[in-house]
Parts: sequence; C-alpha cells; structure tokens
Amino acid sequence: RAKGDKHVKAQTKLSWTQDVWKSLNTKIFNFYKSLDSLRLGSGVSKKTTVSDSTKATVTAGSNAVSGTQTLEIDSLAKGGYLTGAQLKKGNASGDGKLTSSSTLAELGISGENGKIKIEGSEGTKEISISSEMTISDFVKEVNNSGTGVKASFDAENQRFFISSEKTGIENDFKISGANANGNSVLDKLGISNGTKVDASDAKIKLNNVEYMSSSNTFKINGLTIQAQAVTDGEISITTDTDMQGMYDKIKNFLSDYNSLMNEMSSLYNADSAKGYEPLTSDEKEAMSESDIAEWEKKIKGSLLRRDNTLSGIISAMSTAMSTSVSINGKNYNLSNLGIKTLGYFSSSKNEKNAYHIDGDSEDNSTSENPDKLMEMLTSDPEAVAEIIKGVASNLYNNLDAKMKSTSLRSAYTVYNDKEMAKSYSDYTTTIKEWNKKVEEIEESYYKKFSAMETALAKLQSQMSSFTSMLG
Repeated sequence: RAKGDKHVKAQTKLSWTQDVWKSLNTKIFNFYKSLDSLRLGSGVSKKTTVSDSTKATVTAGSNAVSGTQTLEIDSLAKGGYLTGAQLKKGNASGDGKLTSSSTLAELGISGENGKIKIEGSEGTKEISISSEMTISDFVKEVNNSGTGVKASFDAENQRFFISSEKTGIENDFKISGANANGNSVLDKLGISNGTKVDASDAKIKLNNVEYMSSSNTFKINGLTIQAQAVTDGEISITTDTDMQGMYDKIKNFLSDYNSLMNEMSSLYNADSAKGYEPLTSDEKEAMSESDIAEWEKKIKGSLLRRDNTLSGIISAMSTAMSTSVSINGKNYNLSNLGIKTLGYFSSSKNEKNAYHIDGDSEDNSTSENPDKLMEMLTSDPEAVAEIIKGVASNLYNNLDAKMKSTSLRSAYTVYNDKEMAKSYSDYTTTIKEWNKKVEEIEESYYKKFSAMETALAKLQSQMSSFTSMLG
C-alpha cells in the first residue's frame, strides 16, 4: 500500500500542477487578446470637447482634424408615431376597461374577417383580423409582421400606440384597410381616427455645410456626432491629440504586463518544497487543519519552480519588449520613451522584468526622472503610437508561437495540457491496477494466516492431549 500511495500522491501533484497552469494560461491568453487594441489600433488618440454637451456629444477618430469647428443642429430625427383614439367597449353594458386578454369582439368587431395592410421600412404585410383575436394577439401580429413597425396597448389609457422601429423619413409607416371590413376594424381599434406624427430626418450644419440623416448620428471626416437637441445658433467642437489618454493607455498596458511577468517570475523562482509530498488520508488525520493547509500551500507554490516551459514564456515576452521597432528606417526601443526596467540589482525580488515609466508620479522608483514619455507624446505622438504598436505586435507574435497546437498541447495553450491529461489518465489506470494487486496480496495473506491459525489450533489441541496423558 505504501508503494501504491506514491502513485496517488504523484497523481494529486499532477492535478495541482494542472490547476496552476490552467489559471496562469487564462491570464496569459487574456493578455494576449488585449494586445489587439494596441497592435491593431488606429494609433494616435484624439479627444473632442463640445461647448454645450447638452446639445451634442462628439467622439473623434485618429483621422479627425485638430482644431475648432462650428455645429448647428436644426432638427432631430424622429420615428413615425401613432397615438390611437381612446377605446370603448362595444358590448351591451359598455362598462369596465379592456385588458390585453380582451377579445376584439368587445370592441364591436364582428366575426367576419377584416384585413389591414401595414407598410413599413422593412416590408409590407396584410394581417387578417377576427373577433376571436385578443388585444394581445393583435399586438403580436403587428410586432411579428417583419415590417419594421411595433405596437403596444396601454391598458391604463385604453389606447393603442404604434411606431416605427427606426427614425427618419425613409423608415416611416402607414396602416390602412386592405378591404372594407379592414377599414371598419381600424376605426374600432381607434387607429384610423388616431393622431399620427410623421417621421422626420435630422439636419445639422458643420462649418456651415448642411448634412441630413435618418438617425441622429453623423459620421463626418473622423468625427462621430450624436445630435441630442436643437441648438439656438452655433456651438463649437474642439479636437486635439489626447496625450493623457495615450499616456494612460501605455501605462495600463505596462501594468498588465508587469503583473503577469511578476507572477510568472514568482512561480519560477519559488522556494523548493523538496521532501514535501501530498498527504494521504491517514497522514492528514495526524495533523491539524492549519498544518495541512500550510503543507499543501508549500507544495502548490513550488510546482512550477525552474519549469522549462515557464522559462520559455518569460523569455519570449521579455525578448519582445526589448526588440527594437523600425519606423521610417530608424530603430526605436521603449527606452526612447523613458520606459525601462530598473536593472538587476535595483529591482525587487521577482520584479526584474517589470517596466517603469520615467516621471510617473505614482512610481516611487522613477517619479524623480524627467517625463520623457509625455515629452515624446507632445512632440511626436505618431512616433510613440508606432513604437507601442510595434512592441505589442512583437509580444503578440511571440505569444502566438507559444500557443500553437501540437501533439502535446491544445491551441491557445502555453503548457502541455494534452500530455498532462494523458499522464493523469495513466495514473488512474496504474492506481486501479495497483489496488487490485494489493487486494490479491491481502487475500493470499489472509488464506495463509487462516491456514496457519488452523494448524496452530490443531497443534494446541494435540499438545493439550499429550499433556493430559503425562498426567
């Protein structure tokens, strides 16, 4: 059994190692995906301010022109909207209110089918109306018509409300009777004598040039303008390079990189747990809960100590960060932006691969240094964007190479998960076979002990008889 326990302990240790790798792999993969925003991004970030933010919100793309522009909002885009007349029951008593479950017969609609036609931006459809239909059924028929028209019933106000799904003149709608009974149906539903507000387009003037749209969103020369209210004259839009936004984006990227690298370094440089093995149930019974927790923590913390796979990932990422980026024939490194590591002897334990920004007020290690990054962002934001883009691409490519599927690992996985899964399965088989072997050995011993006990009992009986003969 002691030999069998070794297999159980080895499998337990493997399971813990799988858990550590799964957790770390998730973090590495998330970081890998986050690089898309940097390597595929538009580069220089722009920011825009509006003199009256209650009238419009404006966002700027990287190709937006820096400077101040004028904006007038003459009208907003609206959808078509029909407020039905207040309904009254058509039954004899005429009292009480209609609900969504009320039938159309209660509105005085006869059993004969009437047809109405709905014309919307998405198409035209005829709907058959009968007295057995409920108000809820009618609303569903309109909403599922596929015409781009939606309906609702307000039980409190006893009215139908019908509107177009989208704004703009081209998305307006029309409801009419498709036969004689259909016209009668619309009248009794309060729709034909309801109040209709036609759809309208939005109209703005940017730098005195008029633009119209079926929605309140305009995309013009790198600007996305969301009209919110009609203006009384001109308001101003000011666009400029978002240096602080770019600085923060770079800082967040480095923070994510440092967090991941520091964790991997801690796992790689962990203290040895030589002599520590997972505990059996019998061993745990002799220990306190706190002692068991500390024992297992010691083992789990050392599982990736001096791991070759982990070392390869750390190397791939640190190499990508230090590789130069070529821009217009000139090579740049992060150090050109005042971004660098502290050096082997100045860094804290397990933080030797971490990068710091000179002049970062929140970093005690480099806050006193000149702020070279902000200086570069002010003088040449395009170059800064390209350098960061190149570094992010290097990181992405190096990690991508580490995550390719092989016979030992799955795609987007940095460790040999397939190999580990097979080893775990092999341990299960070995443990099962070993337990069977132990049972067979035990059974053999039980038989021998049983035979021995029988022989001893027989001998004892014989000795007793012999003793009695001797008097």
